[in-house]
Formats: sequence, structure tokens, C-alpha cells
Amino acid sequence: MAAVKGITRIRVPAGVAKPAPALGQALGPLGVNMMEFCKDFNAKTATFKNSAVMRVKLTAFEDRTFKYIIMAPANTWYLKRVTGISKMASNPGKETVGTVSLKALYEIAKSKQAFDPFHKGLELEGIVKNLAGSARSMGLKLVR
Repeated sequence: MAAVKGITRIRVPAGVAKPAPALGQALGPLGVNMMEFCKDFNAKTATFKNSAVMRVKLTAFEDRTFKYIIMAPANTWYLKRVTGISKMASNPGKETVGTVSLKALYEIAKSKQAFDPFHKGLELEGIVKNLAGSARSMGLKLVR
């Protein structure tokens, strides 16, 4: 395997990646073939909703090859979808913009654990606690 040229983290909409300027600015300097990345990424994320913004960690090598890891969308994306809110609280802790059930947090945690390689080894309870913290910081109230 060739030497590593660079590592970048990008956010790309699932199933609809295009060689657009935003993606080009991240991948161009690393010498990554954007069309090849887009085709492969779109094939791997075709089952997700187009609104899902996937987090990607891409490693580019000197011989112009690359590998990447697709991670689940951010907690805020899941929580906004479940609760139907459009924006978070401007003053969390004092202002509440909605509620989220513990059952919904467990469903999100199962989804993240199944797809995200960084969550596979974690306990479900730990992922739920992380989601609960994100929910509180967004101004969501937890209900049973």
C-alpha cells in the first residue's frame, strides 16, 4: 500500500453525491477521482434518505487511490427527524422546543450501532446516554 497523502473528513448527502465545488475543494488537493468516489459512495448509501448527511472519513494515498469510512449522520439529524423540529433552542436548559421519548432514543441508538463502525463495539445504553445529552443541548425534553 502506498504512503498516505492526506486524511479529510467531509459531510455528503446520502445517495446523491455529485462532483460539485464543495466536494472538489475537499478531494481535489488530495488527488482523489471525484467521479469514482461519488459513484461508489452513492451505491453504498442508496438505502438512506437523501436528506441524511453522512459523515465520511477519507484517506487518500500517494498512488491516487483512496479508502473511506461512512459514519451515521450526526445525532442532531436523527433527533430533528424524530421530533419534527426545524431548529434547536437558542437557550437550551431554559427553553424547550419539543420532546423526545426514551423509546425513540433507543431506536436511534440501534440504527447508529448497526451502521456506524465506531458504534458497533459500544453498549446500547452508552449510545442512548450520548443521544440524551445531545437532545438536552438541543432544547428537547426527555419523556418516558
